Amino acid sequence: MTPATTDPTPYVATCLDLPAGSPGGSVELFLDIYTGPSPLIRADAFMLAPGTGSPQVPGLSQLTVAGKCLEGPEFRRYVDRLRQGLAERIDPGKIDIVHLQHLAFGGTPALCAVLPDHPQIALVHGTDLLFAQTHPDQLQVLRDTAQHASAIVVPTAAMADRLVGLAPGTDRAKIHQIAWGIPDHLHAQTPPSTQRPVDELRLLYAGRLTSEKGGDNLIRVLAGVGGIHLSIAAPEGEFDALAPGLDRSGVPFSYLGWLDRRRLWEIFADYDVLLMPSTTLEAMGLVALEAQACGLPVIYQPVPGLIDALGDSALATDFTDAASVTKVIDRFKASAALRAELRDHGRANAARYPLSRTAAALAELGRQLTSSCGT
Repeated sequence: MTPATTDPTPYVATCLDLPAGSPGGSVELFLDIYTGPSPLIRADAFMLAPGTGSPQVPGLSQLTVAGKCLEGPEFRRYVDRLRQGLAERIDPGKIDIVHLQHLAFGGTPALCAVLPDHPQIALVHGTDLLFAQTHPDQLQVLRDTAQHASAIVVPTAAMADRLVGLAPGTDRAKIHQIAWGIPDHLHAQTPPSTQRPVDELRLLYAGRLTSEKGGDNLIRVLAGVGGIHLSIAAPEGEFDALAPGLDRSGVPFSYLGWLDRRRLWEIFADYDVLLMPSTTLEAMGLVALEAQACGLPVIYQPVPGLIDALGDSALATDFTDAASVTKVIDRFKASAALRAELRDHGRANAARYPLSRTAAALAELGRQLTSSCGT
């Protein structure tokens, strides 16, 4: 088909079927790329309208569609409601290409139904792979999307391998590795680290506390470690579920709430290390890269995705083994040289992932696909 505009950057339709204001790295990446006064990629970008307190984000349209679910006839009805909502808001003649956020969930089949003849780039975020493993309807959506999408974008090689394991018929030739990125200004404006004694190590956990994030493992292995204080920045409901275990563990802790992203960047300077105990996989672990850009070292569980993104720029340990965690924390606490080395290596690693490069690579792939479809 012929591109809808003569602008060299294809105009995108995209939908992330989560309520606006939801926590998570995929939401932040979506907002960073497609919304704001000067988006990196021009788009009709959609999320679900939350029940109350709808945040107003420039460039973001909100869909009032109820019944988000994962399985059975209700899922199919939910997708149809999404399709209707999108069809009412999207002018197909304005759109050059579709960006499918996730290979599963409702937004993907709904957008495909509204714009079936447009080129489609499917972006793997990680949660789509996790949910496809446990929900048959999501696995079917993932396999259908992998088959029909014009191109599939993965942030790491680990995500490509996991995708092909779930959808063995996927054509690897249409899988493109484009690393996710963090806002460019973080690389240039590094908050100063606060000087503090090292007799008490200030540990930070920041992010969701869903089961695959390893919160239960974290408090279990920290229970026997002395000279530490753990601070947690997480959604309130998820923290509430973890709090009884924290109380029983005896780990000294503070709850920071779910922080505004810019506030999180500011408080990185108040801590000694960020902990990433994820149990299964991460698309990339953007919060770890943001911490590194701000000069905060990272200790992480070497799961797929995090290994690719962090490698030896951070300390890997086994968060299922208390002895391993105690050893690495004691080593970190004892060596000022190690802490300085990890700060330097972390900043250098984070500098490899500017968000502008992510957006430019996605735009270039879009140009290639729309050019191919127009000839």
